[in-house]
Amino acid sequence: MLDPQDLYEWDPKGLAVADTAIAQDTAGLVLLYHFDGYIDAGDAGDQIVERLLDGLPHQTVARFDADRLIDYRARRPLLTFKSDRWTSYDAPRLEVHLVQDATGAPFLLLAGPEPDVEWERFAAAVRQIVERLSVRLSVSFHGIPMGVPHTRPVGITPHGNRLDLMPGHQSLFEEAQVPGSAESLVEFRLAETGHDVLGVAAHVPHYIARSSYPDAALTALEAITAATGLVLPAVAHALRTEAHRTQTEIDRQIGEGDEELVALVRGLENQYDAAAGSTSRGNLVAEAAQLPSADELGREFERFLAEREGDGS
Repeated sequence: MLDPQDLYEWDPKGLAVADTAIAQDTAGLVLLYHFDGYIDAGDAGDQIVERLLDGLPHQTVARFDADRLIDYRARRPLLTFKSDRWTSYDAPRLEVHLVQDATGAPFLLLAGPEPDVEWERFAAAVRQIVERLSVRLSVSFHGIPMGVPHTRPVGITPHGNRLDLMPGHQSLFEEAQVPGSAESLVEFRLAETGHDVLGVAAHVPHYIARSSYPDAALTALEAITAATGLVLPAVAHALRTEAHRTQTEIDRQIGEGDEELVALVRGLENQYDAAAGSTSRGNLVAEAAQLPSADELGREFERFLAEREGDGS
């Protein structure tokens, strides 16, 4: 393998600030990471990243070389044309940021487009950054499509070697094979080398998985803050407001929809209630049913990815 350090460069000013934060917090920093372009049903991870970078103080600590990692013909960056010339270029950025929560506590955020190539080298580079910046816990987050209704609380599948940080959540299946991602490989390699990792996968109703679903982003964020101790009320409030608006619109559209869609939602409600025994926002009576099997979940992942590729996403 070529030297992983050649994939990124440090920002001297940002690194100096990060070193000061490390010296003041002997417990170590938390690293949150999410890459755009993977499955991320409901844009759950993308929404969290956007809110964090738009609403909180932050500065760049390290930058990855996008020219080496991104396939521009698969995901073409945007250029702006005005009148008779090109005026701007939206260059892809894969960066590590030092962010401050509401109390001023620092944490790290690695975000940007998912690398298309050199995954092993990239994962090794992330491990170098984790070790250089004394990261105590690395947390990934995204949405996954599931056979669940939007009228029930969003579920979560935690993964990694620090599941003790998310008590009360159980896996729905023993084993499943799904399409891989750079995000998953980073988690796998970090855990393999003894680093603490936690993944948060929020369940998104499969029939709205290709639309923005703030409920999933909010649930994932709440799980992250509970596990890490980060204080992010403004981000949570913004997502909660958007979630209420989105749920109202979904209910309106389904209420005006065809009988087949209504029957689908009702069937999922019955499945959910029978399997989980959860309190619902609806008033339907539960019937005996099972949640999707591991093979069905794998096929749902593949179907979702195929739809995204066919749509040019």
